[in-house]
Parts: sequence; C-alpha cells; structure tokens
Amino acid sequence: MSRAGMVVPFTKASACGNDFLIIEGSAVRADHAEFTRRICDRHNGVGADGVEWLFPVKGAQIEARLINADGSPAEISGNGTRCVAAYLCAQRTRKAFVIETGAGRKTCILTGKTGATYEFETAMGVPEVGGSIAIATQFGEIDGIPVSVGNPHFVIFVDQVWSDWQKKAVEIQRVVGFKQGINVELVVVRNTSNIDVVFYERGVGETQSSGTGSSAAAVASIATGRAKSPVRVHAMGGTQEVRFEKEVLLRGPATLICQGEFFV
Repeated sequence: MSRAGMVVPFTKASACGNDFLIIEGSAVRADHAEFTRRICDRHNGVGADGVEWLFPVKGAQIEARLINADGSPAEISGNGTRCVAAYLCAQRTRKAFVIETGAGRKTCILTGKTGATYEFETAMGVPEVGGSIAIATQFGEIDGIPVSVGNPHFVIFVDQVWSDWQKKAVEIQRVVGFKQGINVELVVVRNTSNIDVVFYERGVGETQSSGTGSSAAAVASIATGRAKSPVRVHAMGGTQEVRFEKEVLLRGPATLICQGEFFV
C-alpha cells in the first residue's frame, strides 16, 4: 500500500464499551485537540470517546492526558486510565501501575487477565459529595447530588430512566452554575448492592459506561443511604464494582481491541 504524509500508531482499548485510543504524545507534533477530533470521528476516523495521550513522567509509569472526542480536555477518565494500565500491562511484567492524570496519580492493580482483557482495581481517591440541590431547566426543576471524583458529576436518582433523558442531560450541562461543565448520571437503585446507571459525559455525549461516573453514582447512593459498599454498577456496556470506605476503589475490565496506523 502506498501512503503519503505522517503515520501515527495507535492502540484502541475499551472498558465496558467506553472506548479510547492510546497514543504516544510525541507521535503527533500538531495540535493534539484537533488531531483528537479527527481520529475520534466514528465515520471518517478510527472512532472513540477520547484519546489518552501518553508522556514520560518522573515518579510514575506514565502520564496520561485525556482529550475528549470533541477536542476538549478532561481531568481524568476512570475507564480511560484502566485502558492505559492494560496497554502498559501488555508491555511490562508487573501488577501495579501508577498513572499520572489531571486529577492526580492513580494506582491500578492487576487482579486478573483473560486473553486481551485485563481486570484492575483502581484507587480513585477521596470523593467530594455535596448535598442535594435543585437546578432550574426548561423541563422544570431537577434534583441531583454533586459529586467530584477528580472531575465533576451530577447524580440524579429516578424510578426509571426518562424517555428523553439525553435531551434533559444536555440542558443540565448548560446550567451556568457548572463552571467546569458537568457529567450527568441517572441512577435507578435496584437494591442496596446494585444500581443501574446511564451516562452523559462532557465532550462526548452518551457513553456505554464511565469509570468516574460509576464511582460518583455509587458514592452518591451510599452517601444518601440508598446503598451500601460494595456497589455493583450496571450500565449498557457492562458492570463495575465500587467500594467506598475512606476512598473510592473501582474494579472493572479493560480490553485491548486492536493496534493500527492513522494516516495523516
């Protein structure tokens, strides 16, 4: 095959359907945000929810800088961090990986492996949980719980997921009070050990799963007495487990899907 211009190697990985491209930062000298928009396009690119850009760093195995599919930066993705850990695990013989993120250093500990699927438990840190607040939207007032797990979330408890929940999530994200933007989770509590969650994330839209979103939803459920640790978080893309004691521990899979070259 003849090809012109620059070629950028990438690895694609998925954590419960939340998919990411993993690219060495030095491989692209152009604007990383613009390149992310191009390569994440699901029709004219490779397609993904975002790119984890990797850079060397002292004191950790790697630094992962997340850029969402729309080119906006994000502090962290729990699932994306786990995908980076799987990428590293395939190259290095070790069971613990310290990854520098925009929300601090996160340690991923390997708990199992089947083929190209790696199971990790990630120490997500100490969350910040606010009291219930009501926000005004064109659909009326919506009550939710603000939670930060290194990035901002608004957790809404419902008896069943609204039929037009994506439209309402977009409206919630427009609320001026959320200066850093907001990730939206709708939570249906099955029982004290299991919750169902849908996710609408900054810079991406609806996703099949979210590591930080699962953490935030579980923490809000525990903090309000609706659930007890550990909590199994069920989403369209699969199930993750969250333990919340002094800090949040997130357990789930990450699968390496393919490697390739993107022609620039």
